[in-house]
Amino acid sequence: MNSRQLLYLSVLFLGIISCKSKTTFELLPSDQTGIHFSNQIVENDTLSILKYEYLYNGSGVGMGDFNNDGLLDLFFSGNQANGTLYLNKGEMKFEDVSKKAGIDTKNRWCAGVSVVDINGDGLLDVYVSVTLKNADKDRENMLFVNQGIKDGIPTFKEMAVEYGINDSGHSQHAAFFDYDKDGDLDLYVLTDKITEFPSLFRPKVTDGSYPNTDRLYRNDWSDTMKHPVFTNVSKEAGITLEGFGLGINICDINQDNWPDIYVTNDYVSDDILYINNQNGTFTDQSKVYFKHTSLSAMGNDVADINNDGLADIIALDMLPKSNDRKKQLAPGNHYQTYLNSDTYGYTYQYMRNTLQLNAGKQANGQPYPFQEIGLMAGVAETEWSWCPSLADFDNDGYRDLLITNGFPKDVTDRDFMSYQAESKRLTSESIMLEKLPVIKINNYAFKNMGGLKFDDVSANWGINVASFSNGAVYGDLDNDGDLDYVVNNINDEAFVYKNNTIDQDKEKAQFLRVKFEGKGKNVLGIGAKIEGVFADGSRFYYENTPYRGYLSSVETVAHIGLGSKYAIKEMRIFWPNDSMQVIKNPGKNKVLTVKIGDAKLPIQSMFDQEKPLLEDISASLNVTDVHKEYDFVDFNFQILTPFKLSQLGPGCSVGDVNGDGLEDFFVGGAKFYSGQFYLQQANGKFVSKTLDGAIDQPKKMGEDLGSLLADFDRDGDLDLYITRGGAEDKANSPSFQDVLYKNDGKGNFTLDTQALPTFLESNSAVRSIDFDRDGDLDLFVSGRNVPFEYPKGTVSRLLRNDSKPGQIKFIDQTANWAPELLNESLICDAIWSDVNQDGWVDLVLAGEYLPIQIFENQKAKLKKLSETGLEKYTGLWASITSADFDQDGDMDFIAGNMGKNTILRANSKQPVEIVHGDLDGNGVYDIFPFVYFQGPKGLYESYPLFGKDDTHKQLNATRARYVYYKDFGKAKQENLFTDAEEKKSSKLSFIENASVYIENLGKGKFAVHELPAMAQVSAMNGMQVIDINQDGYLDVLFVGNNFGNEVSTGRYDASNGGVLLGDGKGKFKYQQNAGLFVPSDAKSLVSIRLGKDQLGFIALQNRGAMHVFKPVKSFVPLTKDAKDFTYQFLGKKQKVNWSYGSSYLSQSASAQGFVPKGASLAN
Repeated sequence: MNSRQLLYLSVLFLGIISCKSKTTFELLPSDQTGIHFSNQIVENDTLSILKYEYLYNGSGVGMGDFNNDGLLDLFFSGNQANGTLYLNKGEMKFEDVSKKAGIDTKNRWCAGVSVVDINGDGLLDVYVSVTLKNADKDRENMLFVNQGIKDGIPTFKEMAVEYGINDSGHSQHAAFFDYDKDGDLDLYVLTDKITEFPSLFRPKVTDGSYPNTDRLYRNDWSDTMKHPVFTNVSKEAGITLEGFGLGINICDINQDNWPDIYVTNDYVSDDILYINNQNGTFTDQSKVYFKHTSLSAMGNDVADINNDGLADIIALDMLPKSNDRKKQLAPGNHYQTYLNSDTYGYTYQYMRNTLQLNAGKQANGQPYPFQEIGLMAGVAETEWSWCPSLADFDNDGYRDLLITNGFPKDVTDRDFMSYQAESKRLTSESIMLEKLPVIKINNYAFKNMGGLKFDDVSANWGINVASFSNGAVYGDLDNDGDLDYVVNNINDEAFVYKNNTIDQDKEKAQFLRVKFEGKGKNVLGIGAKIEGVFADGSRFYYENTPYRGYLSSVETVAHIGLGSKYAIKEMRIFWPNDSMQVIKNPGKNKVLTVKIGDAKLPIQSMFDQEKPLLEDISASLNVTDVHKEYDFVDFNFQILTPFKLSQLGPGCSVGDVNGDGLEDFFVGGAKFYSGQFYLQQANGKFVSKTLDGAIDQPKKMGEDLGSLLADFDRDGDLDLYITRGGAEDKANSPSFQDVLYKNDGKGNFTLDTQALPTFLESNSAVRSIDFDRDGDLDLFVSGRNVPFEYPKGTVSRLLRNDSKPGQIKFIDQTANWAPELLNESLICDAIWSDVNQDGWVDLVLAGEYLPIQIFENQKAKLKKLSETGLEKYTGLWASITSADFDQDGDMDFIAGNMGKNTILRANSKQPVEIVHGDLDGNGVYDIFPFVYFQGPKGLYESYPLFGKDDTHKQLNATRARYVYYKDFGKAKQENLFTDAEEKKSSKLSFIENASVYIENLGKGKFAVHELPAMAQVSAMNGMQVIDINQDGYLDVLFVGNNFGNEVSTGRYDASNGGVLLGDGKGKFKYQQNAGLFVPSDAKSLVSIRLGKDQLGFIALQNRGAMHVFKPVKSFVPLTKDAKDFTYQFLGKKQKVNWSYGSSYLSQSASAQGFVPKGASLAN
């Protein structure tokens, strides 16, 4: 090898190393790009953040090919800086041509940038939104109409007045779209006028009279003027809701091929989802689609994040990631916020980013509510955030997420707010301004990992420069096949990031880009959509609207990452005129231009929804009652408790109570409310009958939780056992005494006060089995909690049945049969199941701060097993059910936990810990949850979950230790308490959030497997096991949620109910659109025999409607014997566990014997 060859190879090697060492995004210096734009803001005596809260809301950026040379150019708006147009000269170099192009924003406070071809002449125009200044003339929006291109430079004329859109109503941003589908582009203007006391609850103004109401302009073409003239049609179109608008997106959210409007609003005002009524009007349906939203919602984006063909939504807020910043912003929790939301009709709102997962449509065409998963996805905490950008930045086939953030002067800092309140009259404004904290941190980059999970890759991707960033855009600036990124900054030059994905590994970063060519007055094809299917069957979906993120306009090109494994099998282009074109095998690594003129077919979606497996028949059976419960506020007694214990029900039990051969069901009543029987009639409907005479029982102090219908005295009818629980009375109150009602054989029940021993614990589950094999049913009763002393546990009990004909009698045998149950614990659920197949039924317990526990039945003595493989999996286990899911002949389990969509994130190295006890000896039981948050050096440490104000209320002595919020931001578990306080405390912990499948390995050993992501979006409560799709493998029906959570994190409400399809090997797949729709605070789920041979399921919700479902496929009763059995179906043997009670507060009866039609008992 000669020296010349050696030099060549050395240079090549260094080039490869250099390329590999580059981050995904490379921040290019302004001297290289030529982009020196900076949104400089200078405060003065009349203009400051203390006088105008939106001073630092920033400006946007628009992207488009303004001179038609095939390169994307950039337009920046400025608050005090003049709007600036940069032409792309190639190789990521740009030239400022603003003066030559006639761009002059006349010292107006400019915000949003909307790029559009407003007159259909093939030249891009710019509409700029204007705000802040007092004089109407100084707030008029501006329209720069492209007059043509000369010497490669476009020239513009400001023509907002001529076009009728010189709106002066404090505009934030604007979006062009064809809302009436007449072929031209109409205009929605987003407003942000600050009114007095914007954060206070008040009656909503819905008649369009409020000054901060958005506006809709209809495009009315003028033949005389040869361009559009816009008409304000806001009121007649139904655009009448007030709001402090910060984000706008046009999207076909209900998939009817008409554009809808999604608006994110700041302060107390609700976000708005205007659904297009297809007649020129809109109706807000935000409460139909969203269970909760972000509190101070800023920018938003709408795109499919999980490749299911449905558009999901990200909205940004201001929850910090680091502990110190969390504590500096955290106000005290006020349950009154919930009550005010209900009183004034507001959606529940929480201070964090929200990622709303689109759940599709029900069989009746109505939408399922979106499922908010921001905490589980890992994108909820990104500081004071502005612009989200959902796009596939690494070309791997999944949309990633970039977020801008920062704020020059933080007026929400709690220390400053306290200082301002105390010093406002005595201190000059200039001094107060100097006291304001600065939030200058890096923006965020999240890589979509699939499985509804995003990883923070900010540093790895090169998004690591501290800034005050607002509007941002993405597009292929250098035409190399990946998306570059541009950010508008306050008081710093704009960021221009080159994407190095293609350069780093072209084979793993393949792509397809689709450009739209419309016609007439919509030449960009705005409103066109793409549905596509990859070769592996996964889907992609794109809507052609450039107005995304915050104050900005991205390119009007669909960018589809393909990675190295994806290829597009087929895609369909839906045009706004309801025409469609189909493109098969479109290829890759190119720009494909699609034209509306080639669309000859009527629109037909290629995304067939899964056919439902269940049908809601509640109304036809007259089962529509709503559970009632008085709203008891646990947080008034234990301020730092993470969730309420006063709304744990209702439970449900099933059985034929009146001996007519038809199964009935019982629903437990909350405090002050009687339990209800629902008696099945010959016509299939149900009639309610109150247990204690009247529904409202002001003297009924007990809260019904678990219930059990069983023949305790062997007289041929079903008696009723009810556990009493909750946390609304003092410990050991008579209201906690469990009760037993004796049946007269005709469905009339009488309280038997002599049947049970006296025990006054707050209980949960009741389960029955002939434990001692003497021919009658004994009872297990789980102790749940000690009222007002959470998380202190209590005892559970085993009751021996000593009944005689005509007399029911139970004796407490816990000390003799199972002394380990007397150890105080928080047991939520239990099931009897023969775990080791020795013929003696064992007891399996689910509880809080515990692993799943198995008590082996050693011939009528219970012994807790150790070294099962379950010991380390401590969780907040609420539910347990069993079946042979892997068809190996032994019983496995599904255990319901709180889910992973929570701020209480836990793992083996970072447990959630609860310090509890009367630490200061004042008679109040204190509780202090600790969670691992990010510390000052980026390391995660154990910090208090709650803020300074709430901690002071719980433990008064901390007031002197932590005077300032900043100081409390440094408080850790290790230094929060004195030695004396620690000695009076105890500690509990858990490491597992996920609901799981527990595989029985035999010989007392078990393996734990996490259930699919959609089973982790919320708490899992009631469950039923059956082969619902009749493929020969057992599936799991489940319902869940927990609406009793503390106020700052808010309700765990992301579950709509669901079905997990088993594969017979212990793996499960979530079934979209299964038909089991139970969206509220769902608790129990039971099976019931409808008529003589129809299978049904009943789901109950706390303060929600009850539901009855029937399977779409046919099931038949195979056996009525109350014992385990094995059936054969499709050549497979399946073992079934028969139990008197299974999963949270649920007891089924003979319907446990239903199997798929065609199945038979196995030998």
